[in-house]
Amino acid sequence: MADVIAAPQGTQTDITDRARALLKDALVWDAHGGFTSKPDQTLDELSIWERNHVDFLSVNVGFDIHPWEFAIRTVAAYRHWFAARPERFVLVETSADIMRAKREGKMAIAFDLEGAVALGEQLSMLQLYRRMGVRQMHFVYNLNNAAGGGCQDEDEGLTDFGRDLVRECNRLGVLLDLSHTGARTCAEILEASMLPVVYSHSNPKAHTDHPRNITDEQMDAVAAKGGLVGVTGVGRFMGDPDAKSESFVRAIDMAVERIGIDHVGMGLDYTFKPGAYSRSPSTWPAQYYTGTFAYMSPDQLPEITEMLLRKGYSEVDIRKIYGANFLQIAEKVWDVDAGVI
Repeated sequence: MADVIAAPQGTQTDITDRARALLKDALVWDAHGGFTSKPDQTLDELSIWERNHVDFLSVNVGFDIHPWEFAIRTVAAYRHWFAARPERFVLVETSADIMRAKREGKMAIAFDLEGAVALGEQLSMLQLYRRMGVRQMHFVYNLNNAAGGGCQDEDEGLTDFGRDLVRECNRLGVLLDLSHTGARTCAEILEASMLPVVYSHSNPKAHTDHPRNITDEQMDAVAAKGGLVGVTGVGRFMGDPDAKSESFVRAIDMAVERIGIDHVGMGLDYTFKPGAYSRSPSTWPAQYYTGTFAYMSPDQLPEITEMLLRKGYSEVDIRKIYGANFLQIAEKVWDVDAGVI
């Protein structure tokens, strides 16, 4: 077989056999799938992730623009859909299920919530979501809520409910996720948590100055806690209306340069139906909608792998970014004593 294969449509880089083999063999972890979370959402287009060797995907099942009842209906519908396809998917219970799924040629699935509205201001709801497969919890989606402050709002920090929620996430083994959250609230979550926390899908603000991106100091703090930053492929947060692969690689470079290879991962936030929600200026300010709203697709992962190799990243380093770092976090956070569940 020839060593170089023509790049897929929409990419500019020829892909070597080495890059394709690495992508297939590495553990590839996408920390946040940002497609529309609603009970009647078809999930058929998850084949985009499957054909690009993504081994784990955290699927969003609710965010703050909807009431808690909507999130419950969504997670129930999604669990039913995945359970009906055991030949393709594994619903995760512990971190060990990730590698088991990979060995079996399946994609591992867990869920995340983008904001505490899904809890209905009732702390015990988190245990229910944990039983239903939620392993990652954002506190806020852009705007302040009962738990804390958002990155697009007047962030007043963690509330008493938010502090209780930090403790409950730690107790239940739910990963604390700081994306969409205001800087003060992020700092207070980091201080309160006994376990590592992550930004599942946020880019360095030094790369692109957008309210959703994070400062060097925020990156330093999450790394010091043993957590990581999941670089995201949203064109808006890469300063690139076309969401090109080189913009994503540049974001990886900047994160690695700042906090080191052991604290960087990926959260693509890819959606296959952009514009599914109305452009509410209260939830998504003008910065979100100026110009083209593009997303980097999992179809670009072969090209990104090739680019990283050509830039001199070792295969070991690429494996860390692609999934090994997130797996280590999951092993520390998810695998709590089953007695508390």
